[in-house]
Amino acid sequence: MTVISINVAMPRVANIHGKMVETGIFKTPVAGPVVVGKLNLAGDGQADLSVHGGPDKAVYLYPWDHIQYWRQVLRRDDLGPGSFGENLTVEGMGEEEVAIGDELAIGTARFVVTQPRLPCFKLALALETPSIPKLFLESGRTGFYLRVLQEGAITAGDPIYPLPSREPVRVTIAEFVQLYRAKRATREQIQNLLSLAALPVDWKDWLTGRNAMRLE
Repeated sequence: MTVISINVAMPRVANIHGKMVETGIFKTPVAGPVVVGKLNLAGDGQADLSVHGGPDKAVYLYPWDHIQYWRQVLRRDDLGPGSFGENLTVEGMGEEEVAIGDELAIGTARFVVTQPRLPCFKLALALETPSIPKLFLESGRTGFYLRVLQEGAITAGDPIYPLPSREPVRVTIAEFVQLYRAKRATREQIQNLLSLAALPVDWKDWLTGRNAMRLE
């Protein structure tokens, strides 16, 4: 597992098909060591902090294999590192292998996996593909967000070292996305999710909210 590319961008107003949108989704690769802060990477930012950014979404990771998949599906040879708004384009780290609460060491920084990415309309605008949010979620190729446990510096080419998880149960990103899409879960599955210290509070509130999940 390796960091292929580190991608950042500050928010800017972009004219996308006549629609003026403020967004930080247009990430581009950067060279050299990049400082990792509690809220983001140096040189990176988010426009709408009500749904993006914050400590639980400080860094977004997306596998290169997924980008290659979308290049074929969308017939887009122009898709490369940063095309999906990811901060880290990586080799490996599939959703079936990574669980909420998994801890990672990259460079001198430490991270914990918090949640999958749920795409918004800005991804559709950026890729000029209105159907991509639905396709993205249905494919299960969501990537995932990281919270920063220890600030430091990372560089493209750094290996990614898994560290022991502190969670009492293991729920992969793929399993979580499947439950979210189905809106159905057993009491045990809900309790397992609520037991995860790394899962953000807003997700726990959703899990316990009325009509969020149907019990099997």
